[in-house]
Amino acid sequence: MMTAAREANHDQPIISVRNLHKWYSGVHALKGVSLDFKRNEAVGLVGDNGAGKSTLISILAGLHPKDEGEIYVEGRPAEINRPRDAMNLGIETIYQYNSMVPNMSIARNLFIGREPLKASFMGVGLLDQARMRSESMEAIANVDLHLRSPDALVGELSGGQRQGVAIARAMHFKSKVMILDEPTNHLSVKETTKVIGFVKSLKEQNVTGIFISHNMHHVFACCDRVVAMALGKVVLDKPISETSIEEVHDVL
Repeated sequence: MMTAAREANHDQPIISVRNLHKWYSGVHALKGVSLDFKRNEAVGLVGDNGAGKSTLISILAGLHPKDEGEIYVEGRPAEINRPRDAMNLGIETIYQYNSMVPNMSIARNLFIGREPLKASFMGVGLLDQARMRSESMEAIANVDLHLRSPDALVGELSGGQRQGVAIARAMHFKSKVMILDEPTNHLSVKETTKVIGFVKSLKEQNVTGIFISHNMHHVFACCDRVVAMALGKVVLDKPISETSIEEVHDVL
C-alpha cells in the first residue's frame, strides 16, 4: 500500500504558480495568475491573442523571466530563467514552429543539444551515431510513429510527423511536463487526429500535458481540464466533464 507521505506527494501538483505578474514595456501581460497543473493530466489552455497564455508558457519554458510571483515544481520553489532550467526540471516545450533543424536527420534532431559521445575529453569527442540511430527509431516507435529511417531529413517530413518526432524527443528524455503550443495548426485532419492521440496518451507515460490551442474542439477531444485566460487573468478553470465549449466561449 502507498504510504501517507507518498500519497500526499502523488496528490501534490507537478507545477504550481502563485501570483505571477509579467510586464512588457509597460503592458501588464500577466496579472496575478495562480494555477496548479496536476500530475498525469492534460490541461487545455485557451484564450484569444493577448490573453496571457503565451506569456505564462514562455515563463514556464524559461524564455522570459517572471517579474513577480512564485513557481513550484513538485512542491519545491523553482527559478526558471532560461530554457535549460526548464529542461532540467523535466519541462519540455513543443512549439507550433518547433525548433528542429530541417536539413538535419531525425536522429540528429532527436538528440540535438544532448548528443551522446563515444569518448570525450573535456566535453569534446566523437558522436555515437549508432546509438543515436537506434534510440531515435525506438523513441519514435514508442509514440506509434513509424518512419523509414533515422537518417531521413526532418525537412522531408509532414507537419504531423515533425510534431511526432518532437513529442518522441520529449518522451525519450523523460519529461515530466510537456507543453504543446498550437501543435495542430496547419495540419491535415488525419495528422491532427494523430497529434490529439499523442496528447491523450501522455498520462499513460506519466506525463502532464499542457495543450495550448485556439481550437476548442481539439481541446475538448483530448484534455481532462480547460483553463481559459483573458486580459492576463484566469477566467475559467474546470474539468472538461463539468463545462462546455459554449461556456468557455462565453467567458472569453
